Amino acid sequence: MPSTSQRVLTWFGVDDAWERPRPPIGRQDVLLAAGVEVVSLLALELVRSAGGLERTDAPVWAQWLTVSTGAVLLLGRRRWPLTVAVLAALHMFVAGVTMPEVMGQLSLQIVYFVALLSGVAWARDRRAMAVVVGTIVLFMFAWIGWQFAAGSALQQWIDDEESPQRTGAFPPIPAAVAITLLVNALYFGGAIIGGGVSWRAARQRLRLQEQAETIATQAGRLREQAVVEERLRIARELHDVVAHGVSAMGIQAGAARRVLDRDPDAARTALANVEEASRDAVTQMRRLLGTLREGAGDGAGEPSGDRTTEAGVCHLPELVAAVRDDGLAVRLDVVESQPGAADRLPPGIGLAVYRTVQEALTNVRRHSTADSASVVVRVDETTSYAEVEVVDNGRPRHGTSGSGLGQLGIRERAATHDGQVDIGPRVTGGYRVRVRYPLRQDRVGVS
Repeated sequence: MPSTSQRVLTWFGVDDAWERPRPPIGRQDVLLAAGVEVVSLLALELVRSAGGLERTDAPVWAQWLTVSTGAVLLLGRRRWPLTVAVLAALHMFVAGVTMPEVMGQLSLQIVYFVALLSGVAWARDRRAMAVVVGTIVLFMFAWIGWQFAAGSALQQWIDDEESPQRTGAFPPIPAAVAITLLVNALYFGGAIIGGGVSWRAARQRLRLQEQAETIATQAGRLREQAVVEERLRIARELHDVVAHGVSAMGIQAGAARRVLDRDPDAARTALANVEEASRDAVTQMRRLLGTLREGAGDGAGEPSGDRTTEAGVCHLPELVAAVRDDGLAVRLDVVESQPGAADRLPPGIGLAVYRTVQEALTNVRRHSTADSASVVVRVDETTSYAEVEVVDNGRPRHGTSGSGLGQLGIRERAATHDGQVDIGPRVTGGYRVRVRYPLRQDRVGVS
């Protein structure tokens, strides 16, 4: 446990590496010194007029010079705090020895107090501050102690010669010196503690400013991260749209080419499907690109919510039907613990389920020899989970390796919702994509 002296030194920042910035002499320093100068000279003449300086033998110009030099010290109280504190202590001592009545003026006492307080508050080298201020205080109290000792001896001599009658519990001269000692203890202690409080307040303001800057920087990084994540999400959506649309168009175009000569009607139907798939893909890409433009501050007219794909479990029959038209036999089953449970899924999870099925079926058509697949969506509100599983009966098709972004998108979407992913070939043949999402009751939508 630190000692009292260590706690005091820590409070005054003696071991703190921070250096308080010292401003140059500015307008407020000049105004302060000028104001103290005027008030001090006025107060000095008022006291002289009232007869308070009768015992002062120094000439008037010396008294004016003493008061003026004290006011001038305040000019550098922030720029050279320790130098000003030392000069103020010397000023107090010289004035106190040569003209104590002038030194005791309230205006000069305020000057000394502010000079010592500024030395503690503005000193950059805290160890030098402790040495300088400690030396000043010791010197001043040694001077007061000498006056006390001299006063006690003088009082004893007076008692031996005249034996005056006392009116209080203490002899007059030692009592006067003792009260002087007490007043000076409060005076110097107040200046030192006030300076320490000022220094600590400045240190705390800097820390708060640094924390505010750190928070602002972190907030900026979080905003940038949110933008990046949103763009990555949109990129995944765009990949799904393009992959699904291009795959559908490729299959339909291939079918049209094969039957173009022998079955023109079937070729026209396939080409119509290509046209419809291309239009749907272009529409979705425009929505997603519109969202990107809004994120860049382009100020597009429509809200982003209108441009973002809002697909969900309810749209899976249309997706499956489109895949069946491409020649892949797909069976869709939606298993609900309660009626309407799939419709009450949170929009984010509903979209993730839809995109997972879309990506899985696209991969089946492009990279597998499968001729059939099954899609099962399970929603159980009792145990709070939603699961989607896509299984096919094919093998990997050679020469059709993809970029892997589709499966990466599935995993990233699942991670966004704390889901568990199982992707890979089955022991019994075929390929399986299964994602399980936990549901919180407060996130389940209400139909």
